[in-house]
Amino acid sequence: MKRFITLFAALLICVVTFAQQALWGNTQIVSPDIHENNTVTFRLKAPKAIRVQITGDFLTVQKTGKFEGPRIADLKEGKDGVWEYTTPEPLEPELYSYSFIVDGMRMHDPANVYLIRDVATLTNVFIIGGGRADLYKVNKVPHGTVSRVWYNSPSLDMERRMTVYTPAGYETSGKRYPVFYLLHGMGGDEEAWISLGRTSQILDNLIAQGKAKPMIVVMTNGNAVQEAAPGESSLGMVPPTMRLPKSMEGSFEQAFPDVVKFVDKNYRTVKSKSGRAIAGLSMGGFHSLHISKQYPDMFDYVGLFSAAIFPNENATSPVYQDLEGKLKIQFAKKPALYWIAIGETDFLYKANEDFRKLLDGKGYKYTYYETGEGHIWKNWRIYLAEFAPMLFK
Repeated sequence: MKRFITLFAALLICVVTFAQQALWGNTQIVSPDIHENNTVTFRLKAPKAIRVQITGDFLTVQKTGKFEGPRIADLKEGKDGVWEYTTPEPLEPELYSYSFIVDGMRMHDPANVYLIRDVATLTNVFIIGGGRADLYKVNKVPHGTVSRVWYNSPSLDMERRMTVYTPAGYETSGKRYPVFYLLHGMGGDEEAWISLGRTSQILDNLIAQGKAKPMIVVMTNGNAVQEAAPGESSLGMVPPTMRLPKSMEGSFEQAFPDVVKFVDKNYRTVKSKSGRAIAGLSMGGFHSLHISKQYPDMFDYVGLFSAAIFPNENATSPVYQDLEGKLKIQFAKKPALYWIAIGETDFLYKANEDFRKLLDGKGYKYTYYETGEGHIWKNWRIYLAEFAPMLFK
């Protein structure tokens, strides 16, 4: 009997140990490993792999500022089949994304649980702190609330979802707040700005530092055929795609008053032009441009982040008709801020340059902000961090 109890106890220990390994994992790999000097080492255990590579936006922003060839670097195999790559120079403060490529197949870093979806692509992320990048962190400051809210859009004849940020203290203050409508780009949805753009972290930190006014931020879904982000609607777990109809043909712009009416009815808002701002990236910048000129008494602050400017030549919506006439009315009403930002290598740079020439030719006042690099989330986080402090002053 004693021998049986001993054997049972040994078996139980083995089972518990195995269960703990299954629960916690038995890997000791650290990746990414951020060193004190801000160089970073990436590791992947792949003993049977022939070639392991890494791709990531950090490869374009070494201190040299130079980049040639594809954004890919090779890892070197070391002891026990662990492959490594260390950045040759320290990385600048920023939020970075990356993936491994193992024998031609893209995969996530199993040692890093932090992933973000951008349209149909999942990538691992990490932050190098310091400077503006500290705005992207969750710091010890008062935090706002992020809600996924359903509303009815009579213009689109459907229930739709938006993401809403309310600042710290909103629930108990009894005050009214200005509203910033923040729009995503092609292929994005109401999740894009809150995850990739770090909106809640940026607003929490700017408000806590006294650099931005407490405000409500409304992040809509700019795809007029969607109820909500993929996997979050009655369509079920459909694959995300950039090829959606009714995204830049006028439907979303014409329906936008539905959003404003819902927000003004259900939140304590400043219900006036001076209490509203609108901005967006790429397609969202396109929407912001055309919504703001279509409804010139609705928004006092307008931001175009790497914006698409001119509609497709086949677009027939009345929203896009008489661009110059509508701009004339909008600027005659003297918006408090009209802000245009773009990266120097952005594929939309020429369109923005042409639009600025149009504004300059008419003597319309705007503010221009240019950064390096191109059509990337790094720039759009910068633009949000620069634009938000200028609102509602």
